[in-house]
Amino acid sequence: MASEHDEGRSDGVAAPQAGAPAAAQTPDPKATAAIAAAEAAGPKNGESVRVDSWIWAVRLIKTRSLGATACRGGHVRVNGERVKPAYSLRVGDEVRLRQEGRERVVVVKRLIRKRVGAPVAVQCYLDNSPPPPPREAVAPAGIRDRGAGRPTKRDRREMDRLRGLESLSSARRDAETRP
Repeated sequence: MASEHDEGRSDGVAAPQAGAPAAAQTPDPKATAAIAAAEAAGPKNGESVRVDSWIWAVRLIKTRSLGATACRGGHVRVNGERVKPAYSLRVGDEVRLRQEGRERVVVVKRLIRKRVGAPVAVQCYLDNSPPPPPREAVAPAGIRDRGAGRPTKRDRREMDRLRGLESLSSARRDAETRP
């Protein structure tokens, strides 16, 4: 808890506790300045932020237009419901964003409008996402030597078989042989 000497502090930083490591006692001045700038640019009391703008600002998605497209496509849910890009977020909302075969589940801790650095962005949400699927260590199939020329039909079938696409090529062959 803060002592009586810290009551007048307006920066919101609590006094260091006894026994805490030195690194944890002194926050990074750049991060502190960035957080202050993000809060200054954020909404005032009672206001809200658009969901497409927020997921862009906290770096869950690369561009705001991609965020709006994801909302329109039904890939963004807030508290379990599909939302439009202009949906107003509030602190405590659960945002689910589906992208690149992965679902990100985050709880809004702080509302910001401007895009901030990654260390500051992480402090604006609580990440409850499941761990990403492991990358499979698969040898790249179908890599040909330089100068080997165009693959033959037999080579293409072998590459498809290695990639696990043999069902597609067999369906293609069946479609070609049907009258």
